[in-house]
Amino acid sequence: MSIITLIGYMGSGKSTVSKKVAKRLNFEALDLDEYIESQENKSINDIFKEKGEIYFRKQERFYLDQILREKKNLVLALGGGTPCYGDNMSLILKYSKSVYLRAHIPTLVSRLSKEQDLRPLIASLDKDQLSEFVAKHLFERRSFYEQSHFTVVIDQKTVEEITEEICLLI
Repeated sequence: MSIITLIGYMGSGKSTVSKKVAKRLNFEALDLDEYIESQENKSINDIFKEKGEIYFRKQERFYLDQILREKKNLVLALGGGTPCYGDNMSLILKYSKSVYLRAHIPTLVSRLSKEQDLRPLIASLDKDQLSEFVAKHLFERRSFYEQSHFTVVIDQKTVEEITEEICLLI
């Protein structure tokens, strides 16, 4: 299979790890959110504000399908919600090898608290609210994430260790 998709909650390192795995395998790295922004000529936040989540999810599905069917030798970092909408997870499983970058709540809260200002969804939350928000979302999304072909637990691992583990699995 020539496409590897990285799945996981925001802050799990999908974008960073995708670049390392791609370099190691001599593949292209692509971040789905960045791709959508380039195709739509708008930031994800602006798409949500101007056209709403339903429009965004339709476009996300369109671009995901396009990438999975047309690209080769690719490591694709997905948005945290991508696997959870429509038939996205079925597409991911059919056209790629998927890896769930699994992190426990304290790891995610620690990572996300350092970049809260950059993430509008969580920017206004205090630490307790952030922990509760992450726990709720993980509970809702876990059943999708756990359908992945592989799971790599990332807690207390370096990017290099995670990259090595993925390359051994694929």
